[in-house]
Amino acid sequence: MIKYTRTVIVVLLGLTWPTFVWSEDQPLEVQIVDALHKAFGTHPGFRANHAKGVVVEGNFKASSDAALLSKAKLFDGSIIPVTVRFSDSTGIPNLPDGSPLANPHGMAIKFHLPDGDVDMVTNSLKFFPVSSGTEFRDLLLAIAASTPDAPKPTKLDQFKAAHPTVAAATATVATPDSFADEEYRGINAFIFVNKAGERQAVRYLIRPERVVHLDPADAAKRPPNFLVDELAQRLKQGPVTFHLAVQLAGPSDPTKDPTQPWPDDRKVVDLGILTIEKSVVDSAEAEKSLLFLPGRLTDGIEPSDDPLIDVRDRTYPVSFSKRNP
Repeated sequence: MIKYTRTVIVVLLGLTWPTFVWSEDQPLEVQIVDALHKAFGTHPGFRANHAKGVVVEGNFKASSDAALLSKAKLFDGSIIPVTVRFSDSTGIPNLPDGSPLANPHGMAIKFHLPDGDVDMVTNSLKFFPVSSGTEFRDLLLAIAASTPDAPKPTKLDQFKAAHPTVAAATATVATPDSFADEEYRGINAFIFVNKAGERQAVRYLIRPERVVHLDPADAAKRPPNFLVDELAQRLKQGPVTFHLAVQLAGPSDPTKDPTQPWPDDRKVVDLGILTIEKSVVDSAEAEKSLLFLPGRLTDGIEPSDDPLIDVRDRTYPVSFSKRNP
């Protein structure tokens, strides 16, 4: 994994960094957004994280197995229209797609049901680096404080030493050759409830037809917008498909800690086919009004005891309000 610091980003991208006044008496969601701006700069009109992205449209059709797990309208077998946003990580809107900073890449899905939308927010991490919103804020602040001239060990060095899941999680990502050739996962656990009232903890898994990752040296040579441009060109040739699946938790598997992946031998159930059909005409304009919330659910899907679901649901609207004042 290529190591980086905030100052390296500044030099490469010509960014400037404002001075922030941050108070611990602010709500945690405000602290997190401010910490994102400290780490990546303030870019009016863009998300505080996953600032660079592209919006596409398509549909989802559930498998027969999905209805056995959940009574949600989402899984009744009808064709559900979807809006999908693929994205690069960080709050830097002109970040090259091949930069290691762009990992993990994101895939957010909005399922348009007759009685309201259902959101699904996933990324290419196999598990999350930290287990709480407070730790995520502190990780961002450590990144912001760890300039090359900072005393060693830096704040980031110290944070990583105290939180070994940070290095472990970031080691699971790589740059794909296409947004369509990446596997995306839900870092939070949710509870499926079927018509019989049976409850099952799950984590989402979105599988492409194939996974293709690039060597870092190859990724660095690609054009700055190669992932965004490649997806648009690919869709002109025909649809892109993914399999939406869930990994089922075992009785002893934790649901409240996103840093703890479930064992690979846990059963995976295919929920259906997600088909991406076309690019949105004006993606930059369309994504301004899009707000994806992990806790925007429907009957038959419930949040687990993972506290990050609520933290994300409170933090994303703060970022939304700042980019849409």
